[in-house]
Amino acid sequence: MATINMILQGKGGVGKSLTASFLTQHFLESGKEVCCVDTDPVNATFAGYKNFNVTALDIMNDNDVDPRKFDTLVELMMALPDDSEMVIDNGAATFIPLASYLADNNVLELLADSGHQVNLHSVVTGGQALPDTLNGLRSLINTFDVPIYVWLNSFFGQITRKGKSFEEFKVYKNNTNRLAALVHLPHKKKETFGRDLENLFTARMSFQEAASSTLPIMTRQRLKMFWAEMKQELLTCGL
Repeated sequence: MATINMILQGKGGVGKSLTASFLTQHFLESGKEVCCVDTDPVNATFAGYKNFNVTALDIMNDNDVDPRKFDTLVELMMALPDDSEMVIDNGAATFIPLASYLADNNVLELLADSGHQVNLHSVVTGGQALPDTLNGLRSLINTFDVPIYVWLNSFFGQITRKGKSFEEFKVYKNNTNRLAALVHLPHKKKETFGRDLENLFTARMSFQEAASSTLPIMTRQRLKMFWAEMKQELLTCGL
């Protein structure tokens, strides 16, 4: 049937929408039919990518998250055509409500019984957000029994603790059977690649759009190099 990719992480500003955009572009370039959903009621960054035709799901009732409105998300998932991919970007504000809804209603079991594959994607970053992103990952491991892809984003600092790399952390060593793969985001110089990528993301532009744009030649070259490396990483991880 279809494969459903949910990006879940309780810490904001760590690259969840970035992950969603990378997955979407990768699947589209692989010839897949892709359905995109943004459930972030505060910063609907993913929905800003107009060429992805993202459905912005309204999950608010006045100023509160209405868990019942996630029923619409399940309807969308159940209606996916065979061999298609769904990418769901979930905001930090709805991490706990959505995770609780999925667990309380046995949604992942329902999807599995319908033949759908569910993959969870969680971002771990270096720097000050490392403890929070690790806690978010642990909660997913403890709550859901489905493949979890860990995206290692070192843009904010090296993902190390007391001289140990992520592969030496207890959360990894104790759960290697639960983690589908580690997705390493290419680490590049901030002055060149970093600035180009930041401008690309701010403009909500895909790499394909950038390649045929009027951006400076070397900007397009660096973006092409980064995306080629990122795509190879995704293929290596089985995505």
